[in-house]
Amino acid sequence: MDAILLRNLVEIQSGPSPDEATRPLTAPEKTYQRTYSGGSYQEEPVSVRNAAPRTDGFASGVVTPRTEDTDLERSRPASPVLEVDAVEVIPSAWEPYMNRFRLLSVCLANFGNALSDSSAGALIPYMEKHYDIGYAIVSLIFVGQALGFVFAAVFLDALRAKLGRARLLGLGQMLMACAYIPLVAAAPFGVVVAAFFFVGLGIAINVAMGNIFCGSLQNSTVMLGLLHGSYGIGGTSGPLIATALVTVAHTAWNHYYILTMGISFITMGLSAWAFWRFEREQSPAAREREAKPDNSAVLGMLAAVKLRIVLLGSTFIFAYQGAEVSISGWVISFLINSRGGDPSSVGYVSAGFWAGITIGRFFLSGPAQRFGEKVFVYGLVAGALAFQILVWFVPNVVGDAVAVSIVGLLLGPIYPCSAAVFMRGMSHRDTLSGMGAISAFGSLGGAVAPFVTGLLAQAVGTWVLHPIVIFLFIVMLLCWYGIPAETKEKK
Repeated sequence: MDAILLRNLVEIQSGPSPDEATRPLTAPEKTYQRTYSGGSYQEEPVSVRNAAPRTDGFASGVVTPRTEDTDLERSRPASPVLEVDAVEVIPSAWEPYMNRFRLLSVCLANFGNALSDSSAGALIPYMEKHYDIGYAIVSLIFVGQALGFVFAAVFLDALRAKLGRARLLGLGQMLMACAYIPLVAAAPFGVVVAAFFFVGLGIAINVAMGNIFCGSLQNSTVMLGLLHGSYGIGGTSGPLIATALVTVAHTAWNHYYILTMGISFITMGLSAWAFWRFEREQSPAAREREAKPDNSAVLGMLAAVKLRIVLLGSTFIFAYQGAEVSISGWVISFLINSRGGDPSSVGYVSAGFWAGITIGRFFLSGPAQRFGEKVFVYGLVAGALAFQILVWFVPNVVGDAVAVSIVGLLLGPIYPCSAAVFMRGMSHRDTLSGMGAISAFGSLGGAVAPFVTGLLAQAVGTWVLHPIVIFLFIVMLLCWYGIPAETKEKK
C-alpha cells in the first residue's frame, strides 16, 4: 500500500501542472536594437521567424504561432524596419569615427572660403591701380561671384544626388583651385571676373554642405560655431597676409592667391577621402531621402523658397552676409578716403573685424545655445547696429577701428545661431534644399551688397557704406521677428 501511494505521488509531482499544461509554448524572447548607427539593426532569428506553427497544445520543441494577444507581440514593434525608422541616433563629431575628419575638412574648406572673401577689401586698392579701373568696375568681381552662387542654388540638390557628397565637395574645391590660376597669373580683368564665378560656385557648395553636415550633429549650434569660427580665422588671416605681402614683402597683389589655390587642392583631397563612405553609413531612411531629389532642380529650389522659414531665412542671411562682406570689403576704402588713413596701416582694420567675428563665433555660440538663440540674436543685431552708427559719425581712425572690431564680435555668432534655428524648423525632407537655398542667397547677398556699395561709392563717396549696412541690419531684425521660436518635429 505504501509503495502504491509513493508511486502515485511521484507521477503527480513529475507531471505538468494544470497551468503549464494549458499554457501554450511561446518563442524565446528576441533582442531588437531600437536605435541604429550607420543603418545596421538586428532582426529576429531566422529559425524563429520561419518556424511552423504548432498543431497541438502539448508537443514540445515546436514554436507557437505569434498572435497580437501574446506578451511577446506587445513588447516589440510590428516590424523591425518600422522600429528602426522611428528612432534615430543623432551622430556626433566623434561617432562615426570618420566624422572628426569630415568636420576638419568642412572647417578647412570654410577657412579657405574666408581667405578669398576677406582679402578683397585689402587688395581692391591695388587691383584698381594695376588695371587702372574705378570702384564700379572693380566691383564686377562680386557680380561674377554672385552668378556662381545663383548657379549653385539652382543645381546643388541635383548635383548632390547624382555625385554624392564626396564627389560634390571635391568638384567644388577643384573648381576653386582652377579658378585661382588666372588670378595668380594676373590675367585680363574680364578673365578675372569669370574666374570669380567658379570661386563663388565652390564657396556656395562648401557652405551648403558644411552647414548641413554640422547642423545634423549633436550640439549643432556649437558645431556650426566651429564651422563659421573657422571662417572667422580665415577672415582674420586674409587681410593680414594680403597687406603684409604687398606692403612689407613688396610682392604683387596677385601672388596672394597662390595661398588660396594651395589650400583648395589640399581640401579637395581631404574632403573626397573623408566623405567617400558617407552615404553608406547613413540609415536606410536617410539614404532614401537623399537619393530622391526633386524632378526639376529649379522647381525644387522654388518649392523650398515657398516655405516661410526658408523665405525669411534666405532674406535674413542675404542681409547678414551682405553687411558682413560690405564692411570687410569697403571699410578700408572708407578710412583712406573719408578719414585720411594710411593704406599700409588701415589695411589691418579688416583683420580686426574678422578677429571679432572669430572670437564671437567660438565663445558666444555656446552661451547663445543655453540662453536661446531667438532672443540672443536680437541683442547681437541691435548692438552691431549701434556700433556701426559710431563708425559713421566718430571721425577718428583708431576709434573707428575699435568699433569695427566690436561690430565683428557681435556679428560672429549670428550665422551659426540662425542656421541652427532654421534647421530645427525644417523637416528632414526640406533640410537639404532649404539650407542650400539659404546658403546660396546668403552668398548672393555677400556679392550683391558690396557691388551696390561700390557703384554708389563711385557716385557719392565711400561714406555710403554705413547707411547701406544699417539698412541691412534693420532688414535682419524684421526677418528675425517673423521666424517662429518654436521648432518642428523632424519628419
